[in-house]
Amino acid sequence: MKKTFWMHKRAAVKPLLMIALSVWVLWGCTADILSDRESGEDNGALSETTEIIESEQNVTDTDIAETDASAQETSETNAVNTEVLPADVETLQSAQQGLYSFEMLSEVEKKVYAEVLYTMEHLYKEVTVSTLDTELLGKVFQCVLNDHPEIFYVDGYTYTRFTQGDTLIKIAFAPTYNKTSEEVATAEEQIAAYVNTCLQVISSHSSDYEKVKYVYEYLITHTEYDLEAVDNQNICSVFIGGRSVCMGYAKATQYLLRELGMEAVLITGTVYGGEGHGWNLVRLDGAYYFVDTTWGDASYQMSEEADNGMVSRIPAINYDYLCVTTGQLTRTHVISNVVPVAECTQLTDNYYVREDAYFESMDADKLEALFTAYYAAGREYVTCKCADEAVYSQMKQYLLGDQHIFDYLESDENSVAYADSDDQLSISFWL
Repeated sequence: MKKTFWMHKRAAVKPLLMIALSVWVLWGCTADILSDRESGEDNGALSETTEIIESEQNVTDTDIAETDASAQETSETNAVNTEVLPADVETLQSAQQGLYSFEMLSEVEKKVYAEVLYTMEHLYKEVTVSTLDTELLGKVFQCVLNDHPEIFYVDGYTYTRFTQGDTLIKIAFAPTYNKTSEEVATAEEQIAAYVNTCLQVISSHSSDYEKVKYVYEYLITHTEYDLEAVDNQNICSVFIGGRSVCMGYAKATQYLLRELGMEAVLITGTVYGGEGHGWNLVRLDGAYYFVDTTWGDASYQMSEEADNGMVSRIPAINYDYLCVTTGQLTRTHVISNVVPVAECTQLTDNYYVREDAYFESMDADKLEALFTAYYAAGREYVTCKCADEAVYSQMKQYLLGDQHIFDYLESDENSVAYADSDDQLSISFWL
């Protein structure tokens, strides 16, 4: 996404003078699927073929051809089991009802989902699953991680195909753990402490919108975007380290909203340049909306080279991605999720609608009321969100081309700093 920051000066007879500063998003989110390793001979005896799969959520640039020694040592400190009992699968499968990705699966896939989840929850080294379809296993594994941000200690998995001659007998699933059971327990305590501090000031009786807005703002103000952050593919980077990338932001958002009793799921796709990205689908008052906390962090969008004296004034939070529709999101994002994603069409809980800053037409009276309210509240800037390109064009012509922006400012200065986004059809003015 590109945002442009300008200084607009009041014109007398001469044309307007504008100094432009272009600001580009720094992504750092790419998705990788890793390679395989094979062993065994086709001699009629039972043979094994093992493949190593890295989670598709991974956003690093490292290609891993085979499990390294440290990962093997870590996984071997965990419990070992060879099968999940049917009663355990049935109980766990029943408990997944209502989770978005789970509900999108077939009955066969749901059973494998429960087997995979049970294995990871108990840190088992390897189990035999009830499918012989490796593609189905990969899909289900991704769905489990999309539904369960608390599974922060799994990077990927390996599966072993057991064959006799040309006949596939069974498949064994083995998670790739990045922590020992002791390290998992320690991290869970630290996460619980963070969550307790974060949520102690928000009431369980708050509206769905209030909960989402609070989590969005809290995470942005307490997290720094950092490509080098430790554990940046999971919630530990946010809740323990305070630094992360898109996957950490999205999973932390999901985790906190789930703690507040809300439905939220991780969604994956791409953004400009085809780079991998993660955000959330959230249900508010029965309607689905998209939330991208990473893109809400304005510091994430600032180029290190950008500096014309205005960068320090840029607000910490960008609300363009708080409760948006599919139409608004897909102006900058491409959805390529493992399961179909609900169409988001409602605007009721969109941030700008809630702020009465959403314009479906050029409305001078509404503009005056908006600026007056923001000045009264002591706000530092005001953003006008437009419903479509036509309204956006009319708004810019009225406020900038015709210079009516100076009718709404309480300052006597002959210039105003503003930022516009052709992608999100928004224009912000510093007060």
